[in-house]
Amino acid sequence: MKAVPDCIFCKIASGQLPCEKILEDEYSLAFMDIGPVVLGHTLLVPRQHGETIEDLPEDTAAGMLKNLPRLVRAVRLGTGCEGVNVLQNNGRIAGQVVPHVHFHIIPRDKGSEFQFNWPAGRYEEGQMQEIAGNIRDNL
Repeated sequence: MKAVPDCIFCKIASGQLPCEKILEDEYSLAFMDIGPVVLGHTLLVPRQHGETIEDLPEDTAAGMLKNLPRLVRAVRLGTGCEGVNVLQNNGRIAGQVVPHVHFHIIPRDKGSEFQFNWPAGRYEEGQMQEIAGNIRDNL
């Protein structure tokens, strides 16, 4: 697996830096976030470096993501929370701070200080179909 020498998540995945491990296999590592949004905030990262999800080979992404349902269930049951946000940011403009693919598993309870809300927009007539076509053309 390729690693980037100055990447903190590569160092954690390779064992050069310590972490509180939750789950690990040949494709991925899940560990506690040291700067949690809420208690129980967990990260799932691929062992192979990729700055964004589109940089990962499909088999690496699939190998990592097969662990997501089990990890979400474990975080929910292990923290006793009512729900869970799964968040993945691609690129600094999208809020990605560490340039290594990672998924946040964030426990949620009623009254939690952490808020994740956005204003829903609307498409103009024909705009949705046009954009969908552009996206399909790039698959």
